[in-house]
Amino acid sequence: MTTEILQTTPDCEIVSSRTFEASRELLFRAWSDPDHLKNWWGPAGFTNTFEEFDFRVGGRWRFVMHGPDKGHYHNECEFIKIESPSLIAWKRHSKPHFQVLATFESVSENHTNVVFKMLFNSAEECRKVKAFAVDKNEENFDRLEIELTKIRL
Repeated sequence: MTTEILQTTPDCEIVSSRTFEASRELLFRAWSDPDHLKNWWGPAGFTNTFEEFDFRVGGRWRFVMHGPDKGHYHNECEFIKIESPSLIAWKRHSKPHFQVLATFESVSENHTNVVFKMLFNSAEECRKVKAFAVDKNEENFDRLEIELTKIRL
């Protein structure tokens, strides 16, 4: 993968979106502050151990997701584009390989639409992940909504 954001077709993307009752700045903070991100990142029941979170272009995000029953899932990512408070993009160096593009768009003063795109090099790779990722992304957004109630700018 390159450090450029992949140009994909719909069959190579998993797209989840939700409008949150929060300002764009508050949402961006929930995604960019590891003290908040570790609390909500991942599906229901998962916890995280962040080993490195260097939030800058070229910076690394290394963490372990701990499953609710068993399993420890090592993740290594690299931030490839950051535009505060509107965009965060990273690429995964661990499998499965894909890029993430998260955008934050103000709908009103206290409402922000988040679009979370997982971008794959091929439709086949996308299909493998899509079977479980769509529902898990919604669980992730549910956890984010809870975390937003705990954050103050």
